[in-house]
Amino acid sequence: MKWYSKYLSVYEKPFAEVPAATVAEVRAKLAERQSDRPLVTVSVIAYNEEKRLTACLWSLAEQQCRYPMEIIATDNLSKDRTAEVLEALGLPWQRETTPGCGHARLCGLNRARGKYHINIDADTMYPPRYVETLVGALERPGVVAVSSLWGYIPDASHPAFGLWCYELARDTHLWLQSFRRPELSVRGLVFAYDTSLARKVGIRTDIIRGEDGSLALGLKQYGRIVFVRSRRARAVTGYGTVSKDGSLLDSFRIRAVKALKGAGSLFTRKSEYEDEEDNLLK
Repeated sequence: MKWYSKYLSVYEKPFAEVPAATVAEVRAKLAERQSDRPLVTVSVIAYNEEKRLTACLWSLAEQQCRYPMEIIATDNLSKDRTAEVLEALGLPWQRETTPGCGHARLCGLNRARGKYHINIDADTMYPPRYVETLVGALERPGVVAVSSLWGYIPDASHPAFGLWCYELARDTHLWLQSFRRPELSVRGLVFAYDTSLARKVGIRTDIIRGEDGSLALGLKQYGRIVFVRSRRARAVTGYGTVSKDGSLLDSFRIRAVKALKGAGSLFTRKSEYEDEEDNLLK
C-alpha cells in the first residue's frame, strides 16, 4: 500500500464530507508537531484548496522528524472554504491580500521562526520522513538550499506505467540541468532553504511564476543547492499544469520539445534568472 493511500480518502473532497474523526485526528497531530523553538518552518500556501488541503495537512501532521518544527499557512484570498479548513484544523495562518504565489511565499517567509524554511503546496502530500530528510541535507556544510522530486497520483486517465515513464524522463532532465543551472531544476512544491539568506535575497513578487527559480539563483552565490533523490523526499501531487496540455502523452511531447530547445542550458551558467518557459512544469 502506498504511504499516501489513506490521505486519498479526503483528497478532492469538500471539507463538509471529511469525517469529524479525521478532522479531530489531524488537528491533534498538527498541534503535537508545533514547537516553541523550531529549527525548521514548514510553510503551506493555499489558494482555493479546500478539497486538497486536508490531505496535505494530514500528511504533514504525521511527519516523523527528529528536528523541532513549526507548521504555518498562508491563505491567498481563497474564495472557497480554505480558511475554514485552516481554522478547523487549528493551524496558525494568515491571509495574504495581494494575489500571487510570490506574495504568498513571502508572507510565510516573513513569519518563519525556523533557521530553515520548507515550501509546501496545499495540493500536495508529503511522505513521513520528508521534513527530516530535507533538513538533514540543509545541515550539511556549505548547503544553502535543497530541492527534491515529486510524483503524481495514478488514476484512470493517468496509468501508473505511463506516469513512471513520464516522471523518469522529467527527473533525468532535471538532474542533468541541475549541475549547471540548478535554479531551473527547483520547483516550489519541493524546495527548502536557509531562512535568513532567503530574506536577504528576497522572493520576487513581480512575476507570475518562477519566483522559486529566481530565489534559487540568488541563493547560489552563498553556497550549494543540493538535489535529494531519495524516495523519502518524493512528494505526490495532483496534475496542475500537466492536465492543461491534454493527455499524458500530449504533455510529454510538449515538454520534450521544450526541453530539447533549451538543451543548451545543460552546459551553461547564467547570472540572471530566466524562466525559459519552465521546460518541465509541475
